[in-house]
Amino acid sequence: MPTVQADRLARIGAALLRGAGASGEEADAVAIGCVNANLAGHDSHGVIAIPTYIDRVRAGHIVPGAKWTIVQESPTTTVIDGHWGFGFHVNAKAMELTIAKAKTANVAACTVFRQSHVGRLAAYPLMAMREGMIGIATADSGRSPKHVAPFGGREARLGTNPISIAVPSDLDAPFYLDMATSAVAAGKIQLAVARGEQIPTGWIIDAEGRHTTDPTQYRKGGALLPLGGTEGYKGSGLAAMVEVLCGLLTGLGFGVEPTGRHNDGVFMAVFNVAAFRPLQDFKKEVAEFARYLKSTPPSEGSNGVFYPGEVEYLREQKRRRDGIEIEDATWEKLRALAGEYGIAGELGLA
Repeated sequence: MPTVQADRLARIGAALLRGAGASGEEADAVAIGCVNANLAGHDSHGVIAIPTYIDRVRAGHIVPGAKWTIVQESPTTTVIDGHWGFGFHVNAKAMELTIAKAKTANVAACTVFRQSHVGRLAAYPLMAMREGMIGIATADSGRSPKHVAPFGGREARLGTNPISIAVPSDLDAPFYLDMATSAVAAGKIQLAVARGEQIPTGWIIDAEGRHTTDPTQYRKGGALLPLGGTEGYKGSGLAAMVEVLCGLLTGLGFGVEPTGRHNDGVFMAVFNVAAFRPLQDFKKEVAEFARYLKSTPPSEGSNGVFYPGEVEYLREQKRRRDGIEIEDATWEKLRALAGEYGIAGELGLA
């Protein structure tokens, strides 16, 4: 697999997206968002997704240059229609607006609908964290094709429905959670297929409802399993609640709409820490709490305790230094697109 520096990978991604019709601002938002996912080790949400986004532009499922609009709002709430624009771009604008409202009202929330895939969900709560606020985001795929079987079922009826929360602190590594409510993100199955790898038992079932380690069975009528293994009713319950916040509260609905158009619905909330206690005191105590967790004696075979977000930070430091490995199948798709747009030479992909 080629190893590529983050800056170069972002330039390649942005150039390809501009070739597909994205504006410079949209292309940068998507490319940088994907590369940041790679840096954090979430390769399933990295540049492997860019060819898929370009396919969706060509199919008319993503509308470059779409102008997002506010459907209704109050001093603390906003409902945003993305008009099928790039989710990375629309959702960041929605979070910016929610943060601005929280600076005045201390608590603010928004819903966003009719936008494309928003990428790595943590990107948006981290925006609030950097402003000294607690950020929360949940997302689902509206009435797009589903990926996850409810606990006890063998047919996909839920999305991977992630949840992310970010908290300000005095730590070097940000303190945040970013998790799917499924056993694994759907993109990790795609990644395993691209790399020719088997997957662990407990990630998916095949079309007959049997556990399998063959990732190709997922596209043959299989389904992801909910988070929790034998206790998967917990992940299934979380996914259902995310569906309510992001599918029903946004008005997207549930079930599958036959065109298959990907349609992320998002609920986000921001809490101004200073409205509850002095920000510096809170940030200091969060750091102390993280160090308290890390001081726990390790269990047998463990490398010790990492607080939420720490592993991603360590991966990012390493990958910024050493570069990002890109699976051959993805690299060839990027090269083919560059050739198609006549920019392979300038991107060093000829």
